Amino acid sequence: MLSQSKETLLRFSSFHRHSRLRYFSTSTIIPRFSKKECIHLIQNCKSMEQLKQIQAVIFTLGLHQNKDAVNKLMVFCTDANHGNLVYAERIFNDTEDRSLVIYNLLIKAFVKANRQRKAIHFFSKLRENGLSPDNFTYPFVLKAIGCLHEVSVGENVHGYVIKTGLDYDTYVCNSLMDMYAEFGYVGISKNLFDEIPDRDVVSWNIMISGLVRCKRFGDAVAVFRRMEQERNLKPDEATYVSTLSACIGLKDLELGKYIHNFVNKELKFSIRVGNALLDMYSKCGNLELARKLFDQMPEKNVICWTSMVSGYANSGMLDEARELFDRSPIKDVILWTAMINGYVQFNRFDEAVSIFRQMQLKRIKPDRFTLVSLLTGCAQMGALEQGQWIHKIIEENNIGIDAIVGTALIEMYSKCGFVEKSVEIFNGLKDKDTASWTSIICGLAMNGEPEKALCLFSEMEMTGAKPDDITFIGLLTACSHGGLVDKGRNYFHSMKTIYQIEPKLEHYGCLIDLFGRAGRLSEAKELIEMIPNKTYEIRLQLYGSLLSACRIYGNVEMGEQVAKQLIAIGSSDSSIHTLLANMYASVEKWEDFTKVRGTMKALNVKKFPGCSSIEVNGIVHEFLVGDSNHSDITEIYFMLDRIFNPLLGSHVNEMDREMSCL
Repeated sequence: MLSQSKETLLRFSSFHRHSRLRYFSTSTIIPRFSKKECIHLIQNCKSMEQLKQIQAVIFTLGLHQNKDAVNKLMVFCTDANHGNLVYAERIFNDTEDRSLVIYNLLIKAFVKANRQRKAIHFFSKLRENGLSPDNFTYPFVLKAIGCLHEVSVGENVHGYVIKTGLDYDTYVCNSLMDMYAEFGYVGISKNLFDEIPDRDVVSWNIMISGLVRCKRFGDAVAVFRRMEQERNLKPDEATYVSTLSACIGLKDLELGKYIHNFVNKELKFSIRVGNALLDMYSKCGNLELARKLFDQMPEKNVICWTSMVSGYANSGMLDEARELFDRSPIKDVILWTAMINGYVQFNRFDEAVSIFRQMQLKRIKPDRFTLVSLLTGCAQMGALEQGQWIHKIIEENNIGIDAIVGTALIEMYSKCGFVEKSVEIFNGLKDKDTASWTSIICGLAMNGEPEKALCLFSEMEMTGAKPDDITFIGLLTACSHGGLVDKGRNYFHSMKTIYQIEPKLEHYGCLIDLFGRAGRLSEAKELIEMIPNKTYEIRLQLYGSLLSACRIYGNVEMGEQVAKQLIAIGSSDSSIHTLLANMYASVEKWEDFTKVRGTMKALNVKKFPGCSSIEVNGIVHEFLVGDSNHSDITEIYFMLDRIFNPLLGSHVNEMDREMSCL
């Protein structure tokens, strides 16, 4: 004899096979079911089609407003695997007496579907209908608000939490902590954490991960150490993964090893922990231990391969990285990008382009990080044609030009000399961040448009965007190229007084260059002497810049003083000796010139050969001084002769003499 539940299912199956009912249809004869049987049918439902049939039965029985029946319908409709949120909303709209359960189900479903604004909308409707949220409502609402970075909304909801008396509920407090960490308000998270009466493992994990997210790695480790002292609490997998991220930020290899040892003893080794350990060893610079762990891992996913390839690539071990890359059984866009980025980082741009072409042949769609890396390479090489090709790929793949992609394009076009295109892209950006403003300011400065660069900085200030230290390098460079000494001095002083940015070596170098170009050599010398904590390297670079200015203005007396100071600190830099020699040559002090050249020879000071590059038909050609290995070297020299001879005329002998001085 069949059980009652099986009999119910058989009756409904028979009905389902012989009918094709639509939403709320009553045109077909429907067998009688009890409320209990209807709920049982919903619980055993396998598809939305079946659910609609069951709903028709519920409607004809007059149970469509029954709370139990509606709740079960909503449970199925909000299920991520089988449900349908559009249909769930239809049921919600047709329900007269909506329970808190229905709202909670919808809010949770929309958050999981990454539709946070919809979740917040239903939270607002819940309150409008006079319902009081509970500890199942708030966690998902707070998660949605955190993802959207809606600070004022989050603060209001925090107030509702306090009013409803749930501010001491651990589940709700954990969610509040996480939301504030998303905002970057880690201090508020810390206060909430300290006030939780019964902290669970999740509380500690959220505190640690929140501090890591805000780059407060030392504080994250301190919380981890406190957690270890708790008697009735043990760190779990998530704890160690977050703490390993802090180890990376601090480059704390010893703590990473300690966690590795503990995991081996106390936890079951998982691929997630393995990936975190591998990433830690790679980014802390211990590739030997990283490779040992990698080889020992019984199961490897694409994240493992990517961590190891990235570790080798970022350390300049590109051949080892490529060997592993080729061996990887599965390659996603992140792994391809890691290999491309390694080649770009170490100026092997041709290989970066080659592997990108392989990626295209494999029909792997690049993401914005892949293309930003390639654009960086184009900028480094001055490869305009290839940069334009990458720009076209961005458009063909419908990759939005956001602040990150836009900044890379601006930098590429600027460094390739096409500053008009940089301005066009900048003007087309909807959201401009500090990096995009800085990029266009630096681009205009380096392309001889100082006034435009300074005007854009004024616009940047009016929008409320905050400049960083690189922005001021662009501004000082613009002032240097435009001979705007007073403006440059004002910008330099405003760094500290207005923006609380401590000037770095590069800023002092730019200001010294500005004074030097304007012929204010005494001011440049005074500035160098005022710089605090001058190390050997700092003095070398700054005095070198001043020496260059002395050569330009023929100030031999100051040039000799600077050169003596440089020699006194033991500089064997070829550029210093070359500048001094050329300064003597420019004022025809040949005896002193010969002495400097003799000193260079005695000290075995070697001048590094200059390098230049040019892009022809999408191919970048590099040339070193004295290098005759180019395949078209004969034709190149022939063309140079054709260009130089008419230009030089009777000044050939004088030019030869000047060239021999270099």
